[in-house]
Amino acid sequence: MSDGTRPLRLGTRRSLLATAQSQMTADRLTELTGRAVELVGVTTFGDVTKAQLSQLGGTGVFVSALRDKLIEGEIDFAVHSLKDLPTAPAAEVALAATPSRADHRDALIGSAKLADLPPGARVGTGSPRRVAQLRVLRPDLEYLPIRGNADTRIGKVHSGELDAIVLATAGLARLGRESEIAQIFEIEEMLPAPGQGSLAVECRADRDDLVELLGVLDDPGTRAAVTAERSLLATLEAGCAAPVGAYAVADGHTLNLIATVVAVDGRRAIRKSTAGPLPAAMELGRDLATAMVADGAGTLMGEQSH
Repeated sequence: MSDGTRPLRLGTRRSLLATAQSQMTADRLTELTGRAVELVGVTTFGDVTKAQLSQLGGTGVFVSALRDKLIEGEIDFAVHSLKDLPTAPAAEVALAATPSRADHRDALIGSAKLADLPPGARVGTGSPRRVAQLRVLRPDLEYLPIRGNADTRIGKVHSGELDAIVLATAGLARLGRESEIAQIFEIEEMLPAPGQGSLAVECRADRDDLVELLGVLDDPGTRAAVTAERSLLATLEAGCAAPVGAYAVADGHTLNLIATVVAVDGRRAIRKSTAGPLPAAMELGRDLATAMVADGAGTLMGEQSH
């Protein structure tokens, strides 16, 4: 059991965005419970590798080091961008809270909106999901993989190396960089990554005291939404790295879920939606994914895995 007088140790990646998200969560927890929280910086594999994240399978590279620190007892809890979490549950770790979701949408940073960029303009993004959906909208642009934190990426636009980049709106807002946004993509144009805009608060599964304490941060509507999105992703993934976008939102007691699988070249896409009660979030995601596979998503994904 924890000593109720010492500050709780919150493990966070050292990037500016991760630290901002963690500090925001720490401040909210202190406000709600009176418990002091101190941040503990952790360097993850995703922070030091030079490889493109899409080549690494994407999920887990920012998470495993923080989970190791949790399990070893070096930190009390961790805050992640929820879209970074692997879809497979980790037995020793509990998802104690999914705080209220920030903006789920993607944003374009550049000198003009996407429609107004000249043919052949260079757009940077490390996300196959974004590239595939951008190609549907503007197949005549050049899409280039980029890495680095938000400042580094935005700097490539200011220097003229790139004409535009795409980042998550929520991250830009948390960094106070909304003024850089030229366009925000609505879900009709670009569906976000499952869990985008959401945070995940994890602690050790055997720490019932912390699971209860951190539970004050949980937003049930957000939890249902991201559960549906991640259930869909888990059902679709099956060894493939196809671009998948998904977004769910709670409307009263009903959860609405929409998802897409897009060919990397942007020429073919499968897009479907469903709705159901909040407690059925897991089944909604799984059933929609199964329906998408029946419509040919498996074939589309199979083409991209070779």
